[in-house]
Amino acid sequence: MKYSVISGDIISSTSLTGEDRKLVEEKLKNLLKDLEEEFNVYGRIIKGDYIECVVPNASEGLQVALAIKSFVKAIPIEVKTYKTSDSRVKQFKIHGIRLAIGYGELSRYSPKDGIIDGDAIYLSGREISGETTYNKERIVIKNTLFFASKDESLNKNFQPLLALLDVLISKATSRQCEVLYLKLMNNQEDEIAKRLGIGQSAVNQHSTSVGWNAIEEAVNYYKMIVTN
Repeated sequence: MKYSVISGDIISSTSLTGEDRKLVEEKLKNLLKDLEEEFNVYGRIIKGDYIECVVPNASEGLQVALAIKSFVKAIPIEVKTYKTSDSRVKQFKIHGIRLAIGYGELSRYSPKDGIIDGDAIYLSGREISGETTYNKERIVIKNTLFFASKDESLNKNFQPLLALLDVLISKATSRQCEVLYLKLMNNQEDEIAKRLGIGQSAVNQHSTSVGWNAIEEAVNYYKMIVTN
């Protein structure tokens, strides 16, 4: 059986204040609960700023990864409270989190014992560790969404798609990311409007601005390829 395993690393977390780091960690805990409820995902937080998630239905891997991405970008951290010279915090606001989807088998997987072991998690972890910005003076971030499997044709297939989604989401506002997250969590527009306390037409507008149609197509494409 194959899984999509997601490894994620909060961007510039060491540049955040202790209070903001705590906020991010609390929000991530809530996110993992929501993902477990909606997608039966098993997730864990390591050292407060690194997450690992197993998506048992591998075809939902991209949907879950984009939900994580949009959720983190919507965390309300006020850049104005930081020095204008601190470009690392701006990188957090733009990108939020670096994510890699590892697609493959798990030799051992036991959520109740906290065990995730096998190809899928090695692939995602390796992809993330090669991309760290920790302790670098100047950070240039080109990509924050990755896919890794043992099938080279799959890797070539998904990487351009992820690169385009990356650009799309990096340009999204916090509110657009909130709407995107709720849509990726399978909520209808009227439910989202109620939850955010805005009109349905505003939800529709944010959806259109963030490129929901293209994102939905990409999610469905991933589902189709992985299912086959």
